[in-house]
Amino acid sequence: MKEIIVAPSILSANFLDLKNDLDITEKSLAKWLHFDVMDGHFVPNISFGSAILRQVKGYSKLFMDVHIMISDPLKYAKEFIDAGADILTFHYEALKSDEEILQVIKLIKSNNCKVGISIKPDTKVEKIFKYLNMLDLVLIMSVEPGFGGQSFMDNSLNKIKELRLEIDSNKYNCLIQVDGGINDITSYKCRNAGADVLVAGSYLYGKIDFSSRVKKLMGI
Repeated sequence: MKEIIVAPSILSANFLDLKNDLDITEKSLAKWLHFDVMDGHFVPNISFGSAILRQVKGYSKLFMDVHIMISDPLKYAKEFIDAGADILTFHYEALKSDEEILQVIKLIKSNNCKVGISIKPDTKVEKIFKYLNMLDLVLIMSVEPGFGGQSFMDNSLNKIKELRLEIDSNKYNCLIQVDGGINDITSYKCRNAGADVLVAGSYLYGKIDFSSRVKKLMGI
């Protein structure tokens, strides 16, 4: 059985006591830290920018998993890479053409950063198949991006299964990440469908049993 990567979402952490939450995260089996960057334009919410990432990167040894829900990924990609992103995931829907998408992929990879593409719940997963040989990760949004605490959309499971089949049949080196409504029940469904990385926020932060909850997400 493959090991599942858990990426706690810092959006749900306590920013008045962030060091403590980072320490709790590092003591668990979670290996990644997920950053939800929102610009108030591509999604109807604003979160934080590269300054927070830079400070956290300077403190934590976790793998920095940065998801930019912004309208102009080409303009801001390098800013987040320079701030410490280990992998930078942008949205398929933020760009207008194959040419623009390839441009962003090339920019990220040329700056020695791993690259991912995310798709919203209404986007067909087949749309990004043509890019899989260039990607390190595909992020399936199982809620509408923009706000935490939403319920998991079960139609995401078919996307995960389709993507798993496409990746495995072509032997692509690309992880499948799922974000939105992840808990002990939905994580089981995602693992069975073929997910590699699970993002969870409100299920983990603010809970006294953080470490045991991470294990539940991993299926151990």
